[in-house]
Amino acid sequence: MQVSLAAAAGLERRLEVAVPAAQIDGAVDSRLREIGRSARLKGFRPGKAPFAVVRTQYGAQVRDEIVGDILQSSFADAINQQKLRPAADPRIEQLSRDPGADLKYVAVFEVLPEIALQPIEALKVDRPEVVISDADVEAMLENMRKQRPVFAEVARAAADTDRVTIDFAGTLDGVAFEGGKGEDMAFVLGGGRMLQDFESAVRGMSSGESRVAPVLFPGDYGSKDLAGKTASFSITLKKVEAQSLPPLDDAMAEGFGITEGGLDKLRSDVRASMEREASEGVRNKVRAQLFDALFAANPVELPRAMLEEQVQSLQLDMARRMGVKEASQLPPREQFEAPARRRVALGLLVGEIIRNESIKVDRSRISSRLLELTSAYPNPEEMRRQYLQNADAMRQVESAVLEDQVIDWLLTRATVTVKPITFGELTGFGQAAVSNT
Repeated sequence: MQVSLAAAAGLERRLEVAVPAAQIDGAVDSRLREIGRSARLKGFRPGKAPFAVVRTQYGAQVRDEIVGDILQSSFADAINQQKLRPAADPRIEQLSRDPGADLKYVAVFEVLPEIALQPIEALKVDRPEVVISDADVEAMLENMRKQRPVFAEVARAAADTDRVTIDFAGTLDGVAFEGGKGEDMAFVLGGGRMLQDFESAVRGMSSGESRVAPVLFPGDYGSKDLAGKTASFSITLKKVEAQSLPPLDDAMAEGFGITEGGLDKLRSDVRASMEREASEGVRNKVRAQLFDALFAANPVELPRAMLEEQVQSLQLDMARRMGVKEASQLPPREQFEAPARRRVALGLLVGEIIRNESIKVDRSRISSRLLELTSAYPNPEEMRRQYLQNADAMRQVESAVLEDQVIDWLLTRATVTVKPITFGELTGFGQAAVSNT
């Protein structure tokens, strides 16, 4: 086999390969003789047809198969001979495959870039250090109380945080419309569940009172027939219930699934949950800083094929979340180029670290990750079996574990500064409430 290599623009390479005709013909004859030993051809006993007849019957098909096989194997041999690392499958050009002649082709492809990692010690990372205080736990319990409000009927006008029960009927230009009527519908005033004009109309009404109010539908409303239009709603208020919070006691703990240990057990569980959340939050912040620093310190020339594949993946993911199914309606690719470039570059950089440092996936961490992923399910053992039987799912688990191992490797070498931080600063818990006061 003859191989010659030429560099094109950027990471593109042109590999010219010639495979001797004798190798092709020998492989074809060998395959035909194998077929002939069991072939059933009209006028001959099984396996007794003359070789010339077998060649006439199967020759063209077998040659195509052999050429396809040798294309793959010769390309693999050629890139190994030239010590190349293709970034994607090659594009075959100028294929010459005439019977009796050498098989010649040009394979055009991009290679992975050569990466010289900058010193990891130069990467700077702030590692948050969080201590869950008793006040943090009590604030979380208070938030949990707010999730289980108690409502009691009152004889006064409706105000924000009250739960109201109403009947309503809406018309547009005097005509009723689909979804515009309801009976005994309950909602909490000020919760944003209803349109702003609708809530404003109900606010201040008392039990037994009725009124008619105009309600403007926003321009981006889900129904095109109603978007941007003003409807008339007849509203009757049937009940007003004031909201209060349940006492912080064993009964509340039972409402959150604590059957033994009461409030003390709930407190303990809440603290443990917050500690797990804090640990995950710290790791996510450290991971983001490490990867940002690694990306900034190591500019990488990216294979166009890998970048385009990542852009398309991000486009399709966004389309799925938007419910878009038509290819013509995919979001513009420009907004995905920067994140795609970062993902591809980091994938190459992380891969280079794994290769240079011979990092192997830790099987014990695979088991721990599976336990973490399945422990919340009613039947964790069954979910674990499903993971183990799903090759794609296991590849994702292994990839995540290997990335964690790379992060640990980076942390032992980067410059890390420990910075105390509160649970609220780390997770954002309670921040919205503070900003609204």
